[in-house]
Amino acid sequence: MSCFSVSAQKVFEFNSTCQQAYQEITRLKINNGLALVQKAREQNPDNLIPELLESYVDFYVLFLNEDPKEYAVRYPKFLERINLISEGPKSSPFYYYCLSMVRVHKAASAIKFGKMWDAGWDFKRAYSLIKDNKKQFPTFGPNDLIYGSLQAVTGTIPKGYKWLASIFGMKGSLTEGMKTVRGFMNSNDPWARVFFNEAAFIYPYLMFYIENKKEEALAFTQQRRLDLVNNHLHAYMAANLGINNKQSEYAESVILARNKSPEYLRTGVWDFELGFTRLYHLETQEAAKNLEAFVNNFKGKFYLKDAYQKLSWCYYLQGNMAKAEEARANVIKKGATDADADKQALKDAKSGKWPNMLLLKARLLSDGGYNNEATALLHGKSEDDFQKDEEKLEFAYRMARINDDLGRSDEAIRNYLVAINIGQNRKEYFAARAALQIGQIYEKKGQKALAITYYQKCIDMEDHEYKNSLDQRAKSGIARCKGE
Repeated sequence: MSCFSVSAQKVFEFNSTCQQAYQEITRLKINNGLALVQKAREQNPDNLIPELLESYVDFYVLFLNEDPKEYAVRYPKFLERINLISEGPKSSPFYYYCLSMVRVHKAASAIKFGKMWDAGWDFKRAYSLIKDNKKQFPTFGPNDLIYGSLQAVTGTIPKGYKWLASIFGMKGSLTEGMKTVRGFMNSNDPWARVFFNEAAFIYPYLMFYIENKKEEALAFTQQRRLDLVNNHLHAYMAANLGINNKQSEYAESVILARNKSPEYLRTGVWDFELGFTRLYHLETQEAAKNLEAFVNNFKGKFYLKDAYQKLSWCYYLQGNMAKAEEARANVIKKGATDADADKQALKDAKSGKWPNMLLLKARLLSDGGYNNEATALLHGKSEDDFQKDEEKLEFAYRMARINDDLGRSDEAIRNYLVAINIGQNRKEYFAARAALQIGQIYEKKGQKALAITYYQKCIDMEDHEYKNSLDQRAKSGIARCKGE
């Protein structure tokens, strides 16, 4: 018997146990997934795929719950995994793929904890790793999902985040990136089936925000028969996109119909989203219960100011000014301002002013997709019924959005132009958003040159609320119109 022990060769074996674990984790059935990861480790201690699977777990837990205590434990593990995966065979297409994915998980988690610089570097590394992998293993399908996504997103980075693009050292392409992702989604590659849960989460977001194909993004969930009851990741995506597409009733039905088994990751996002759907229908008491549950249990900072602002509106609409002021004080004290919605909430709270009650109700109904109710509320009103310039501006913008949503594009454009005229040199976001919306109307009509003019008008307006997110959408619009 030899006295020398030979260390076993590390491998990347995405076997059936690992695939089952991946399916459970990407449904957010975290403990079931981890039990299967443990089983895979027992089957082969030298298999490195369990490292990738645990990276997904830490990413979902940190991204959805943002708990600093969890962060202290989980975030350092990303680097440990990168070091372990680096011991694997470079001859496998999973070598660079796993390294890239763990970098993406690490970067996206860092963003949630305000570490933008760290995130930028990790995204850069993730991009160069997957680019190398694509060159080395051009037929390895999973490359396309991550490579295409990074390419599409980088092609539309707004001016406020240009530092990120310069770190990337790359010029993205919306058209090429989306073509690559779509190719993966529609391929018969066996890996496309394995990674479907993740692809079906990412792809609708890209369609919705980057391509502005909102209806198609939501239709995708039906076409692909996504299980919105037993897959919480897909339910979260569908509800989130529903809310952002003014389909509050649909979003609420998805949230309420999901499987409530304790096997799923516990997260406050359901209360947050339910609070929004109910506030948008002016069901302020129910909304307040959901938003109170969210702010009392959520440990993170993203969208916390936004949640407190919506809570303050619930109480304001109920006439309970003591509770409204208390919630508003928390907008100032708690959370962070990395998200545009949080910046906006803080600005509103510091102003000390409360919104016009009628316009607030119309805004909420319009945001929830209740356009007929919003129209009835504003019936017979004109800008002259409002004394303050900001209220005249908001009224013009609100009428434009309602007409836009009801398919009355000529009336919508007229109202949007009034909003631009009143608001283009003001701090409110209405004028910039009006220019963006006109751009979208003309883009839909195929009048691309006119669309680009208004998208550029949106970008050219400086120093207003939601600047970064509106610029990103306008940049995406220009890229689409030019076919970049």
